[in-house]
Amino acid sequence: MPDGWLQDFDKFWTIVVEVWNYGVLGISLGRLITAAAILIVFLVTRRLFIRVVMRRIKRWAEKTRTDIDNKIITALEQPLGLIPVGLGVFFAAEFLELDGTLQVIADHIVKSLIIIAIFWAFYRLVEPLSFLLKGLERMFSREMIEWLVKAIKFAFVFIGAAAVLETWGIQVAPLLAGLGIFGVAVALGAQDLFKNLIAGLLILAEKRFGNGDWIKVDGIVEGTVEKIGFRSTRIRRFDMAPVQVPNSKLSDEAVTNFSSMTYRRIYWTIGVEYRTSVDQLRQIRDQIEAYVTEGDTFVDPAVASTFVRIDAFSDSAIDIMLYCFTVTTNWGEWLQIKEELAYKIKEIVEGAGTGFAFPSRSLYVETLPGDQPEIFVPPES
Repeated sequence: MPDGWLQDFDKFWTIVVEVWNYGVLGISLGRLITAAAILIVFLVTRRLFIRVVMRRIKRWAEKTRTDIDNKIITALEQPLGLIPVGLGVFFAAEFLELDGTLQVIADHIVKSLIIIAIFWAFYRLVEPLSFLLKGLERMFSREMIEWLVKAIKFAFVFIGAAAVLETWGIQVAPLLAGLGIFGVAVALGAQDLFKNLIAGLLILAEKRFGNGDWIKVDGIVEGTVEKIGFRSTRIRRFDMAPVQVPNSKLSDEAVTNFSSMTYRRIYWTIGVEYRTSVDQLRQIRDQIEAYVTEGDTFVDPAVASTFVRIDAFSDSAIDIMLYCFTVTTNWGEWLQIKEELAYKIKEIVEGAGTGFAFPSRSLYVETLPGDQPEIFVPPES
């Protein structure tokens, strides 16, 4: 090999050594690779921590009588997994012996990971510890408690994000003040959003209805309430189609909450024939009244208004008004009671020797027009 080639190779090797020693931003590639290996070791440790340590803690918690410790451990599993990551970044940065801006960035990353882990843990603990708010259900509805839980979660997210920004030197207060004008513009364009939000709060505060209630909004929807959200409420119709109704509609329109009924009403008009005698009318009325008042299916007249009366002489019938309430409010049971009542009324009316009237109209003709043709009568064969 010629001597010139050896000299060129020495120069190339010198360049390789310089690149290796200088590396990136003055840090040798060897130290960078070692730091990366340290970080990888801690990431592997994180997986082992979650699989081994947390699994043993879960097994210990399963042996206790209460279930709250299981929920707490499950909630803390992922946030605790950030601790090895923070340790890995910290020790890798210490090994690199950074200085100046790089050291400041590394410190900010470690602090940010710690802040995220802490507030992430708080965020996930809200749900399993929400049972502590159950006592407030006496003053507020269950849906209001759910909203309060969501608000607490949002507060932890907001405070955690603000703490991370403060760590990186970004002042939150001036940022919020600077966003004031923008917020006003957004508010003007989002009036409906805030209107629905306030309406939702009023619905929960007044306890108009809750999840699982059967409601009817005149001209809008009828069905079962599934979820009361910040902007709208999801109502499942009886054909199983979901309907998202803005909270402002539920606040401004008349809402009937059938699930809050004390009793369920039956209001019928029973028409009998005009040939029915007075004695037959008394017999029908008395027997219907006895059936309604003597059983335990209908509400006692002393508790809820109950009437069985001869009500009116209509065009084609003598009307008997039946006004009563059933003890049950269940729709299926109520339909069955109505059916049994219909059978009984038909039996009573027919047993009295009369019948039900049907709409009819009588026409009285005094004379026929004289210019009408004679009616042809075929001869007998």
